Amino acid sequence: MSLTQFSDFGRKLCGESGILQLMDDLGKPLPRGIPSYQLGGGNPAQIPEIANMYRSQMERILANGNEFDDIIGRYDAPQGRTEFIEAVASYLSATYGWKIGPENVAITNGSQSACFYLFNLFSGTFTDKKGGKTKKKLLFPLVPEYIGYADQGLENGTFVSIPSHFETFADNTFKYHVNFELLEDYLKKHDDVGAMCVSRPTNPTGNVLTDEEIRRLSELAEQYDIPLFVDNAYGLPWPHIIFTDNASPLWNEHIVLSMSMSKIGLPSLRTGIIIAKKEIVTALSNLNAIAALASGSVGQAIATPLIKSGELVTAAKNIVRPFYKEKSDATVQWIKQYFADTNFAVHKNEGSIFLWLLMNDLTISTKEFYSVLKSKGVIVVPGEYFFFGSSDDDSTPPLEEHPHYSKCLRINYARPAGEVEAGIKIIASEYAKYSK
Repeated sequence: MSLTQFSDFGRKLCGESGILQLMDDLGKPLPRGIPSYQLGGGNPAQIPEIANMYRSQMERILANGNEFDDIIGRYDAPQGRTEFIEAVASYLSATYGWKIGPENVAITNGSQSACFYLFNLFSGTFTDKKGGKTKKKLLFPLVPEYIGYADQGLENGTFVSIPSHFETFADNTFKYHVNFELLEDYLKKHDDVGAMCVSRPTNPTGNVLTDEEIRRLSELAEQYDIPLFVDNAYGLPWPHIIFTDNASPLWNEHIVLSMSMSKIGLPSLRTGIIIAKKEIVTALSNLNAIAALASGSVGQAIATPLIKSGELVTAAKNIVRPFYKEKSDATVQWIKQYFADTNFAVHKNEGSIFLWLLMNDLTISTKEFYSVLKSKGVIVVPGEYFFFGSSDDDSTPPLEEHPHYSKCLRINYARPAGEVEAGIKIIASEYAKYSK
């Protein structure tokens, strides 16, 4: 029997990756007898009030004639479910004054799929009308950045990232900022940038780019006539897991805004929402037809009346945000309690469902520390995976030289309080053994 051989595409996307390790850890049990502290994955918490809201909608669907049969028994258009698209466009245009309609909204099987489409639409090999070829890159203005982006390029060497600035505070916290001097210098010297991408709030750190930072990024996108992708999976108006007032949503024709239903309680129904100019929405719809025929209908059907009535946004503001803010604050206090005698800091908890823990005196890499913690039943995500996209020239500093490169862990605080506290305590205990 001959060995199976894969194409370059297969080898690239089927090899080892940080996102594969993360998702694998979510599904595989630990050895028998070892308690599990699942602080590594991206699963949102199950909030009873939110689950009941969706349960009520499903019960309504089931009781309403053939509605359930139609939802599960018919394909929607590749762009998405018409009624859902209209509800999203109507809400966003009325609330924020954006000049958008249904032609500006595309639905995909989760925002992860949307990013895969978008990244490969705007980076990689381009052929002009005369047959000339150029290779364009996707630029990440701030790393550390989301682990799930790192391996989404179909071609190698198409991602480049700008290492972040950071400021430290007296309460063992710090905050990342975009290094605009380095970013603008890179854009000025490289004409091969096809698009830029940021997440806001940022996964893994919980950082929220300020309104001024987003405005400046938008201006640069317009100046260089490239799209700016803004991943808004944790932001406004839903799921509203954002704890700062300096985070107004922004959209214009140079911005592609990615939203999701996952973090407001529907992760398994894979409902990604893209707000973009008409040409990009058409391209995404065409890609969706080829790759998936259509997106899943159930999440869209459940959410449509909740968006129309305003119930989804009200629940996000009054239930989801306070729920996560309380859990985030409690986890920060446990970190400060159990790490009190060590050299540590934690990124300011401005949003998302993660905290970014910096262990300045760690004597091994966080990939090695991950294995140590896993043997104790604690699952986290090592920080090195979030530093990706080194430039192929000397135009940006090597990412490995960032002082946080091998010193940080991403911690999901959405799990039950007892599990999170016990996991934090174990991490602190093991850090003490591997400190300078």
